[in-house]
Amino acid sequence: MTPTPAVGKDTMLQKPQPLTTTTVTVAYAGGDERRGPVTMGQANMIRCILRDDPTHINIHDVWPVPEGTTSAAVTDALRALAVRHEGLRTTFPHPPGAAPVGQVVAAEGTFTVTVLDHAELPGEPAGYAESVARAARAGRFALEREFPVRITLLTVAGQPAYVALAFSHAVADGSAMAILREEFAELLAGKELPGLTSLPPVDLAAVEASPAGLRKSEASLRYWERILRTGPQEMFAEPRGRRPGTDEEARQLTLRSRRGGRALAGAARRTGHPEATVLMAAWCALVAHRAGQDSCVTAVPSANRFHARVARSVTTTSQDALLHLDVRVPAFDALVSRTWGAVLNAYRHSQFDSVRLWEMIDRVTAERGSHFGRDVVFNDVSALPAPLLGTDAEDRDDAEQELSWGPPQALPTRLLAFTYRTAPQLHISLWAAPSVFAPEEAEGFLSGLVLLLEAAAAEDVPMEALAEVTGVRPAERGPDWLRVDGCWVSPDAVRETLGRAVGGLPVWVQVTEASGTEPHLTAYIACGETPLTPTEAHRALTATIPAAGSGVLAPHRYVIVENPPAEPDRSDAWRRLNTIDEGTGRSRQV
Repeated sequence: MTPTPAVGKDTMLQKPQPLTTTTVTVAYAGGDERRGPVTMGQANMIRCILRDDPTHINIHDVWPVPEGTTSAAVTDALRALAVRHEGLRTTFPHPPGAAPVGQVVAAEGTFTVTVLDHAELPGEPAGYAESVARAARAGRFALEREFPVRITLLTVAGQPAYVALAFSHAVADGSAMAILREEFAELLAGKELPGLTSLPPVDLAAVEASPAGLRKSEASLRYWERILRTGPQEMFAEPRGRRPGTDEEARQLTLRSRRGGRALAGAARRTGHPEATVLMAAWCALVAHRAGQDSCVTAVPSANRFHARVARSVTTTSQDALLHLDVRVPAFDALVSRTWGAVLNAYRHSQFDSVRLWEMIDRVTAERGSHFGRDVVFNDVSALPAPLLGTDAEDRDDAEQELSWGPPQALPTRLLAFTYRTAPQLHISLWAAPSVFAPEEAEGFLSGLVLLLEAAAAEDVPMEALAEVTGVRPAERGPDWLRVDGCWVSPDAVRETLGRAVGGLPVWVQVTEASGTEPHLTAYIACGETPLTPTEAHRALTATIPAAGSGVLAPHRYVIVENPPAEPDRSDAWRRLNTIDEGTGRSRQV
């Protein structure tokens, strides 16, 4: 029997009121002033910073302060980190309305620390500190002038307890925060920090701009384009789903499972593959199974720190590795073997010019008549020591299996997972879009992942048995849904969306299925007195797709006629009409 996890367990907290709030200005000096172009990772995140809600793109962390530490020692350690790491002394000057292309490293400057003093902290002080750090994410960082870290020191009767921080994603990512947390703890312990071994951002930008760096970027763009032209454009294409361009608010669901840790270790031993590979294979198998897809496309943001020159660099390397894993294999062991090579290939192609990437994405998706969605994100940071990830205070290593719900946050994806630990327990936090996963389905997904690992630890698992083994059911689609160009499509949704896009003109979508080939869609549009070309119809539809419902892909061909037939729900009636114009509408034939 499988123990039923605690459902609905909630970690929402009440905030206490501080007795006093003071602001301390801390001066630093001793670094070098430098200038240079932005790195590819910085350019990628700056694009998001200028476009997205700050609460979505800013990041946060909480650093516990050892008992007996003075406030002066805390500020001294923070000052030392600012001097040590150029990224923390970096601003990005740029004219209004333009994105920064360069960065400036200051030799000296100041930052502020907001001190919140309390009579006492609540029963879950780490959770309270987390809420303070999360609240500091609100408000866009002024890239051209603001110190890129907002720092709050939580004290009890003047005694430091936690430092709550919000970072600009232009200067730090999750790995960078972990490095800073580690060094902060060592400074407070009186240890001397070793010399820096990874490149600071200005030097990293120079490497990326070298001939070898540019060749690597070009190869990455070609890799991404292959996936965008052939892979599913949305993983969770189903009647209740929303398009990837629409954000939802999702609550954090956290799994802590000794069962999962034992099962992952056992499956790794049995298959002879690393735990990280087995976990990725299990994740992709279950995502593709739940989505009813032949492959899993998942972003892997933590993949691009495998090289020594960036492994411990305090900057942002936030560029996705994009994994496209075909799950059409007989059993799980074969998928694990396939995953190893696919992951390495994705990692090798995770450095690119983000501006050119998005230009390519816009071009390819317009030509394909789709909207590529970053539907699934899997961030495995378990290779970093748990104390550096802020999870040590929350972990309960005795949890045989526990699910708990945490605070909500806006989710620009459909499924986001962070793996914090794999031993002695499997510790994963999941954010699942409510339009696709009801709460019990999200819990069932994480529980099903553990069940799959347990089964894989015992024997090779047939892929056709995933529903039976995990309890996770594939997406339900109506009989009108079909697979077109590698994507699940609803012809009715295409017809309705195209009709709205062309101003309410009558539309009919015909499905043509030839033996041995995928179905093709042909859209008939009765334009009446309205001038319309296939190119104009295609552009109108692709502009509408990001906000449309799920399952919309542009037809392969548009046929413009004058008036609708007397029987507008019959394809043969539309085919008998005189054609005014016809074509793909695309800028290139596909």
